[in-house]
Amino acid sequence: MTTVTPVTTAGAPAPRAEVFGGRGGLPVSIATMLFSGTSTQVGAAVGSHAFPAIGPPGVVAVRQLVAACVLLPVARPPLHRFTWRQWWPVLSLGVVFAVMNFGVYTAVDRVGLGLAITLEFLGPLGVALARSRTRRDAACAVFAGAGVVVLLAPGPDSDFLGIGAGLLGAAGWAAYILLNAEAGARLPGLQATAAASTVATVLTLPLLITLAVQGRFTGTALAAAIGAGIGSSVVPYACDLMMLRRVPARFFGVFMSVQPVLASLTGTVLLGELLGVREWVGVLMVITANVVTAARTRV
Repeated sequence: MTTVTPVTTAGAPAPRAEVFGGRGGLPVSIATMLFSGTSTQVGAAVGSHAFPAIGPPGVVAVRQLVAACVLLPVARPPLHRFTWRQWWPVLSLGVVFAVMNFGVYTAVDRVGLGLAITLEFLGPLGVALARSRTRRDAACAVFAGAGVVVLLAPGPDSDFLGIGAGLLGAAGWAAYILLNAEAGARLPGLQATAAASTVATVLTLPLLITLAVQGRFTGTALAAAIGAGIGSSVVPYACDLMMLRRVPARFFGVFMSVQPVLASLTGTVLLGELLGVREWVGVLMVITANVVTAARTRV
């Protein structure tokens, strides 16, 4: 499991007890992660209004462009001075940005916001359980899997493409947590996030050009996609990078179990996506697995 090791001004590793150091300590860290999660889900809900015009891939491409345009002038990463040790997590993170968001937005389009984010959350839960060797944590993993089955009730009429897209987003989110921690440890401020957003923008630029040539960027679609870029990229990327310098990656992955609840509530309020009793039971099973794991996490 990769974690962020705080560094003192002298360059020596700080004591473990200072992982939650900084102004406000743990309460500020939790509040920041909650704000990041809420912003992500509201941004996703707003972005879904652009699907009819430009589809999930178009929204992802605009998101990355917005993130790069906002973060590059702020962070001003010296790209020409990056070493390979700094470049490889940035390049990897840029690919993950594009793949993760494509998977999630495709799932949102096909199975709804709450179900898509619950599937995506299997990624952070996997990070939390990856190096576990206890029976209790193994049981948590099985219970979370059972919760997904209850949530989706797979059958002949299930949207397996949407489910697969959600699982792709889950794998991307797991990689995002670990790579963001790695990149954040090697580059100051928001430089890693800005550089990775630029990489993702370059990867999706051909799609942006194609959609523009086809005249598919209506005013409404463009506004919704830009809103998704700010709410679901700029704000959470910055917050998450800061938090992964303050808290262990495992704790971050565990705590973000709040995402399925935030997504379900956001889908209900902003998109009218009402979950039934069975769906809520599935969501709560996944969250319960997280809570039990969180209780065993050393912070």
